This record gives sequence, structure tokens and C-alpha cells, in this order.
Amino acid sequence: MPRLLSVNHGTAQHIPGYKPLTGIIKTPVPNAAIDRMGLANDAVCDRKHHGGVDQAIYIYFADDYQFWATELRQAIVPGWFGDNLTITGVEGRNVAIGDRFAIGPVLLEVTYHRTPCMTFAALMGDPMWVKQFHRAGRPGAYCRVLTPGTVEPGMEVTYTPFSGERVTVSELMSLDGKRNIDPAFMRRALTTPIRDKTRFKFEDKLASLF
Repeated sequence: MPRLLSVNHGTAQHIPGYKPLTGIIKTPVPNAAIDRMGLANDAVCDRKHHGGVDQAIYIYFADDYQFWATELRQAIVPGWFGDNLTITGVEGRNVAIGDRFAIGPVLLEVTYHRTPCMTFAALMGDPMWVKQFHRAGRPGAYCRVLTPGTVEPGMEVTYTPFSGERVTVSELMSLDGKRNIDPAFMRRALTTPIRDKTRFKFEDKLASLF
């Protein structure tokens, strides 16, 4: 049975040697209220690329953390990648747009994947981290909040795969930076509850083909 391994909260602070304020540094907390915009009082400093109703919660998966612990040859604690929730018992790479996670009263719906950025690289202390993270195809999942509530570590998680087209977060991540995306893929993605920013992008691209 999948479980909520950790709930992680961040405050606005500086990564040593990196000028912009960021909320990526998360600390496990005993519980947290979740509303439509995410964890209550969780810092979101770059609102152009993070946060909002379609990226309210960032989930990372214990199996992906285990991969990185082996890859990096060091222990990794939940929240290290800036995730709000760390979940065990679900294979992260196979999570798809529209999949849902019920945690107590809270219901989340997957909307997109995490794209690594320079802030993430600064956190890891490695300028090549963006490429390494991207190559691994283990991005975690952004979610919108369908039902708010309060969660705490140890809660059971009910994982419900989307019943329609399976567009995985790993598949989407592999398209980062590509200008020419297969129209058939975009049409398939548009049948899912993908985040609005990408929905509008794909609709515009498809419209330009005619």
C-alpha cells in the first residue's frame, strides 16, 4: 500500500553562493494543511515557473530517491529535491497525467513533470546536474489540488491511474527543449487533464499546422 513518507515545507532563503531567493530547500514537518495553491505558507519565490493551481504540489517518489542514492553514492533524505510530498509504494517513472493521489481528505491530480533548473543545480552544487537529472527521466510530478485538507507522514495513499491516454511524466520530460513535437502526441496529451500552460501551447501548435 502506498504511503506518505514525508511532508516537506520551505521558507524563502538563499542557497550559499546563489543570489536569488528560493523556496526549494524543504524541511520535513509533522503535518501541513493543503489548499488549492499548495502547502500552507510554503515559499514559492519564482512564480513564473513554479506554483499556481496547476503546480500546487510537487511529489517525489521513494523509488526515485533510492535510484539517486545509488547513483550519487550517498544518503538522500525526503524533501532534498524540493518536493512537498514524498510518497512510497508508487513507481515514479510510470506516473501519468491525470493520475490521482488520495491522502486522507486530500485529493491530488497529476498535471505535469518537473523540469530541472539552475536553482536545482545550485542546490546540488553541480552545474551539470540539470543534464544528469534530465537524462535519468525521473522528474517527479506536479499536481493540482482537487480537494484540500491536512496531511501527515504515515498516511495511506490511494493511487488511481488515469483511465484515459497514458502520458507519463517521463515521456513529457523527454520532450523538454524540443521544438518539433509529434502532432499525434500533442493530440493524445490534450485528452488528459494536463496543465493549462502546456494545453494552450499544444493547441496553438496544432492550429498552426492548418
